[in-house]
Amino acid sequence: MNASPERPAPGRPADPGASSGTAAPARPHDPYQPTVPGAPWRHHSPGRPGPRAVGHSPVGPTTVLVIAKEPLPGRVKTRLTPPYSPELAARIAEAALADTLRAVLAMPARRRVLVLDGRPGRWLPPGFDVVPQCAGGLDERLAAAFAGCAGPALLIGMDTPQVTAGLLAPALADDAWRGCDAWFGPAADGGFWALGMAEPRPGLVRGVPMSTARTGAAQRRRLTEAGLAVRDLPELRDVDTAEDAAHVAAAAPHGLFAAAVAAGAAR
Repeated sequence: MNASPERPAPGRPADPGASSGTAAPARPHDPYQPTVPGAPWRHHSPGRPGPRAVGHSPVGPTTVLVIAKEPLPGRVKTRLTPPYSPELAARIAEAALADTLRAVLAMPARRRVLVLDGRPGRWLPPGFDVVPQCAGGLDERLAAAFAGCAGPALLIGMDTPQVTAGLLAPALADDAWRGCDAWFGPAADGGFWALGMAEPRPGLVRGVPMSTARTGAAQRRRLTEAGLAVRDLPELRDVDTAEDAAHVAAAAPHGLFAAAVAAGAAR
C-alpha cells in the first residue's frame, strides 16, 4: 500500500499481476475460496476454526487482513535493487513479512487472513487463513479484501515491518469501534499502511488513485465524505528504497527485518 510502485528488477520483465493488494471480481458464495478450483491454498471457512485454534493467539472482534506478495527475487522490493541484489531484496522482504505477521499474531483478532500474491512459504506461521489475490488494480484488490469480510476488518500491508502490537492495539481493542467507523494509518510517503472499517464498504476503496503522493489523503477523504467517523493510527514509513530500509531497521533494531538489512549491508 505504498505510494510508489515497484519496478522490475534488472533483466526481469514487470509482472502486471504483482501488487500488495486484492481485487474485486464477482463475489463468490464463500469469499475466501481460491479463484481457481483446486488451487493449493490452506483454506478455512469462516464457520470452522483455522490454524490459530490450536495456538494461543488472542481472540477479538476484528478480522485482520495482511496484503502481501510471496517474497521471490525479482518480484518484491525491486526498488532496493541496487544496491541490494534481487536475492537479498527478497530476503529483506521475507523478513519484513515475517515481522508483520508476528505482530498480527500478538493482537486479538476474529480471524487473521493473509491475502497473498504467490504461494505460502516457511515464513508463514500457524494462525493465518491464506487466500489468493485476484487480478486488477491495487484499489480493486484492496476492495475485494474487504468484500470478503463480515464485520469489522483492519487491513495492513507488508511494507511496514516496524509495526508492533502496540501500534495496532487501538484499532483491535474490544472497544475499537465504539464511536468509530474507520481507522486510518498514514504513511510518510503519502500513502497509507493501515485501513479499517467497522462495516466493510469496498466502494470506499475502489477508484481511489493508488501509487501517488496523494493516495492517503484521497482515501481518508473518501471515508470522511461518506460520513464515517475516522480515527488515526501513527504515521509510519514504508520500505521502498535502501534509505527507507536503513531508517526502518534503525527504528526497529530487534526484528528479523533489521537483521536481514544488516546482513545485506555487510555483503
